[in-house]
Amino acid sequence: NTKYKSWKNSNQAVYLEGTDTKMMEQKLEYIHNNPVKAMLVYRPEDYVFSSAADYAGGKGLVKVTLM
Repeated sequence: NTKYKSWKNSNQAVYLEGTDTKMMEQKLEYIHNNPVKAMLVYRPEDYVFSSAADYAGGKGLVKVTLM
């Protein structure tokens, strides 16, 4: 998709195993905040199609293994 990109200069998936914890947390926070930025919800954990609820101590739609 050339019109919308998830990351800076690529729309290719990137394997992040072994990546430092701070970078992983930044990526996860970015993803969790997208529904808020799009004004779909007020808080990341309110978006039902996200793992943000699990990271906020709640329970989402599917079982999530926290990092």
